[in-house]
Amino acid sequence: MPVIWLIDAYRAGERGQVRALVDALVEIPDWSCETKVLNYRSHVFLPHLFSASSLRGIDAESAALLAPPWPDLVVSCGVRNEPVCRWIRAQSGGRTRYVHVGRPWAALETFDLVITTPQYRVPARPNVLNNTLTLHSVTAQRLAQARQTWAGAFQNLPHPRFAVIAGGDSGPFTFGTKSATRLAREAADLARESGGSLLVSTSSRTSESAVQALRDAIDVPSFFYDWQPDDPNNPYLGILACADRLIVTGDSIAMLSEACATGKPVQMFDLGGMRGDDYEDIDFRIGASLYAALLRWFWQPLSRDITLVHRQLRDAGRAVWLGEQSGAALVPQQTDLQRAVAAVRQLLGEV
Repeated sequence: MPVIWLIDAYRAGERGQVRALVDALVEIPDWSCETKVLNYRSHVFLPHLFSASSLRGIDAESAALLAPPWPDLVVSCGVRNEPVCRWIRAQSGGRTRYVHVGRPWAALETFDLVITTPQYRVPARPNVLNNTLTLHSVTAQRLAQARQTWAGAFQNLPHPRFAVIAGGDSGPFTFGTKSATRLAREAADLARESGGSLLVSTSSRTSESAVQALRDAIDVPSFFYDWQPDDPNNPYLGILACADRLIVTGDSIAMLSEACATGKPVQMFDLGGMRGDDYEDIDFRIGASLYAALLRWFWQPLSRDITLVHRQLRDAGRAVWLGEQSGAALVPQQTDLQRAVAAVRQLLGEV
């Protein structure tokens, strides 16, 4: 009866990934999970830098949560949780297996299994699973429930319905007023040509100015949701479920992952430069320029290259760029989450 400890992530995107993995694992008969939410000491950083096994980066109350009996498996992500998970494994005498999701910061041999994606450029190793997309909880069952909940809200909008999922700034790419206006116009043109409509959702990273520019440039029948924190009526899943086609800004690998999970045609929106093309009219951001220099000149583990994911999706026929011909989506026989669950089970000798 394997026992899992989930050392919960401290960033929302990573939290969704580790919870999706653990939720899938506890569906296996006799598997169970305890979730540990930790508080961190912001001024303590040496354990993260030197691949230590240590609790120095968390406060005493959090440390008290970590006591025997030790679990069979600890799952987490994020650099601050790495020393904690190594400490748990050490306390168990090496019996506890450590699964890390996302970008690994320490040497790969310090993990039992790393589940990651192309943008982190993690080299192939026996203990590394390189998935195409991030883990998530968008399932056929959840989509069916969302469709039933939201169908009435969209019933007056004509088909085909194009979902427009907008993200925000990411590394060297900026989603500002210029790119938001371009996205709205290109999506509206598609809807107008086909007699359809738009189902639009912004996200936590969409700036107020980009939201306004996106809203102002839409001139076809539409539903528009401006993201709000902790909103129980967030229609995001309903939009994924009720749309016929999906347009997703290329800055968010998580949103692309969830869109591809629907099995519907997915088009990626280039914020400017994602395909290597020169755009004359892009949003300028000093941070984007600095990140571009980091990608080109400095130590690669400090950055991530999301264009590697775009290329894999396009090469595999799972998504195309907005403006390219969009056909039927190709869905792999085994999902990234299923591959991850199989790898964990093999790690624990359960296969």
